Amino acid sequence: MVKKRGEKTSTCSPTYLQQGKFMIPKLSYISIMDKEGTIKNQKLFKQLKLKKEQIKDFYKTMVLARAFDTKALNLQKQGRSGAFTSCKGQEGCQIPAVANLKETDWLVPSFRENAALIARRMPLVNLFLYWGGDERGSHPREDRYKQNNLPIAIPVGTHLLHAVGISMSAKIKKESSVAMTFFGDGATSEGDFSEALNFAGVFKTPTVFVCQNNQWAISLPVSKQTASSSIAQKAIAFGFEGIQVDGNDVFAVYHATKYAVEKARKGDGPTLIECVTYRMGDHSTADMASVYRPIEEAQCMQQFDPLVRLEKFMKKKKMITDAEIKAIEEQSKQQVEKAVEAYENIEPAPLEDIFNYTYAELTEPLKEQRDYLLALYVGEERKKNPIIEKIEGGFP
Repeated sequence: MVKKRGEKTSTCSPTYLQQGKFMIPKLSYISIMDKEGTIKNQKLFKQLKLKKEQIKDFYKTMVLARAFDTKALNLQKQGRSGAFTSCKGQEGCQIPAVANLKETDWLVPSFRENAALIARRMPLVNLFLYWGGDERGSHPREDRYKQNNLPIAIPVGTHLLHAVGISMSAKIKKESSVAMTFFGDGATSEGDFSEALNFAGVFKTPTVFVCQNNQWAISLPVSKQTASSSIAQKAIAFGFEGIQVDGNDVFAVYHATKYAVEKARKGDGPTLIECVTYRMGDHSTADMASVYRPIEEAQCMQQFDPLVRLEKFMKKKKMITDAEIKAIEEQSKQQVEKAVEAYENIEPAPLEDIFNYTYAELTEPLKEQRDYLLALYVGEERKKNPIIEKIEGGFP
């Protein structure tokens, strides 16, 4: 840089003005109810102002999600469905979290948020369709279904950027909507995680990041996933708040997500919530956790089941009886069976469906491939279709 005549050279370098100034906020850990269903933090519990019916709704939805989960696993084993990822044991992270969302808010799920989608009124038949390999399951057409839910994301961590993009759009449009996204501890090692949190922190987007730290990313324990003592503290590097909660405590999760959603809606930026929980089953139906995870560990962690914990609380408070529990379980099973019957009686998706759901408009090569495929499977029409001669040598 050439100095002009008479120009004074500044000895102050803005680049280093913040040197030595570290802002390390204190992290919060929230736990309200212990594993026996006893309220240990009465002050926080009272702040929730939850009514009996709201708590009962949490329970009913958890039972329904567990019934769906059990049936979906059985269908896969019987060859009646495709690969499936169970959310057993993580319902306590998902159901109370999305209870804080409005219809205009956005849910951006990964592949384990079946309970969250059920809580957001996703028809069970659609979930069965999706896990049966039918993309139509991601697009409910029912008039009563008006939730802003993105389709299930299989790639690890990529959807976090979508959540930030959606919430950035809401901020630009001056809308009050919030985007909530779920992911596992394994996703925190992906570059997309850092990119999403960095963008959210810089632009103070109304995004709520919910990490379900279930201790295992397939066969990798969280101790090998990160050297950080918590995942919540990773938010500090990106300039916003991180909170750690007992992910098996529905009241703690509800409290943390309520705070984060309200904060985002007011324009005060994002929050990273780490729900400490446990993956009770295999990573997916393509996995066998007993090969790498001690059986004793999985058995021991059963005592922290969020569904059992909430049930104990409700019994202590005389909110529910054994007869009611049995009735709720039976009703849930009937709902699931009815959805399975509908799923197995839906006409198969059209053949050309395999080319859909990737691009807004098909590329020319894909159009040719689609037409070629259709020509092969339309009987007598095959002989009349000129594209057969054009591409007989193979796909372009």
